[in-house]
Amino acid sequence: MSAAARWPAVVSWAALIGMLLVVEQVWGWGHLLAPWGQIAPSAALAALGLLVMSYILRALRLLDYFRLELSGRFVACLKLTLLHNLANNLLPMRAGEVSFPVLMSRYFGMDVARSVAGLFWFRLLDLHAIVLIGLSALALAPLSVSLWGQGALALVLLLLPAPFLAYALRGRALSWCEGRGGRLSAKAVQALQALPADGRELWRSFIWTWVNWLVKLAALAWVLAAFLPMPAALAWLGAIGGDLTSVLPVHAPGGFGTYEAGVLAAILPFGLAAAQVVPAAINLHLFLLGSSLLAGALAWLLPAPKAGQTPGT
Repeated sequence: MSAAARWPAVVSWAALIGMLLVVEQVWGWGHLLAPWGQIAPSAALAALGLLVMSYILRALRLLDYFRLELSGRFVACLKLTLLHNLANNLLPMRAGEVSFPVLMSRYFGMDVARSVAGLFWFRLLDLHAIVLIGLSALALAPLSVSLWGQGALALVLLLLPAPFLAYALRGRALSWCEGRGGRLSAKAVQALQALPADGRELWRSFIWTWVNWLVKLAALAWVLAAFLPMPAALAWLGAIGGDLTSVLPVHAPGGFGTYEAGVLAAILPFGLAAAQVVPAAINLHLFLLGSSLLAGALAWLLPAPKAGQTPGT
């Protein structure tokens, strides 16, 4: 591996080690984790339950989108979803995404091009949902200048129909891009081919995505507000800011450092002190990683079909 190929991994591990040392020096890990003792176990379990529900919703989206190939295989879809989620949360630089086509091939014998196209569509929907939810929270955030709030709502109305517009223009745009040639056009063709070919399919994946993200972000926003009381809109913004860092090309193993930076970037403009936000962001991140690890452990216990197994068995 060349030096140029190694530097993102070096930066990622350096960021992780640096953050662990800074947290110990500034707050101390014992002091940082102490607020967990103030949270009622029932409340923590409720938040964990919501996060697990989001994993189940994601597995149902997968099962529904690939329903012809995966019919009757919900348990295997859930196993794949939990393992894919764990890889995404632990591995740096989006390396965990590779696990999706690998597992789809291993469990269901699915062609890599087909599974990658489906994953690309899911990620487009995820980005669409999280950006619009974030803009809605921004519009409702306290201390927002009314002009900013109006601008955020205008963007929501502008971007909301984007997946349906893309679907409507899919055939025409695909023909145009295929006739252009070149690398950029090839990427555009790949993106367009990932779009559902059926309008009902589009609506179903759209609804699954929104329900999943509303449930997940509600859980994360609640946990963040439990560690640092704040208006609900700010808690949602913080949860979204942390999640959006997962698309960065460089982030530390487990997202340590970059996740917290995303939470800070979303909340600090509204007047909260960084010294208060950082411990809350770290504990939120630990909750997310801990949930992923528990879900990953459960995934290893779930049976997985062999690629040659027929649907419904």
